[in-house]
Amino acid sequence: MENFSNPAPGSRWPNGKQRMVPRYSMLAIAELVETAGTVCIVGRMTEVSSKGCYVNTPSTLPLNSFLKVVISRDDETFLTNGEVIYVHEGIGMGIVFVDSAEDQLKILNSWLADAPRIEML
Repeated sequence: MENFSNPAPGSRWPNGKQRMVPRYSMLAIAELVETAGTVCIVGRMTEVSSKGCYVNTPSTLPLNSFLKVVISRDDETFLTNGEVIYVHEGIGMGIVFVDSAEDQLKILNSWLADAPRIEML
């Protein structure tokens, strides 16, 4: 079985596979809208950090696509810009959050405070 927590070879992940912030296990609905507005994908977010998330979806966007990211959980919504930083074709993709507003980061941080941390291998 493929390890979804690691980026695919050739992705723009800083420092190879080393992560800079802890990741958390969390289920939520993620809506990803390409900034050109031509593609909208809905998927299931399974991992999240203060810097990005992993979204399971059979439809993926190209590497380096810029997006509007809308994550819904427990009657709250986190809205930010994002960029696709790695893709597992037909399975899902890693998204880095870009220029998140302070009020939106407060929502995300409240979710992270209650989520189980994923231990590094």
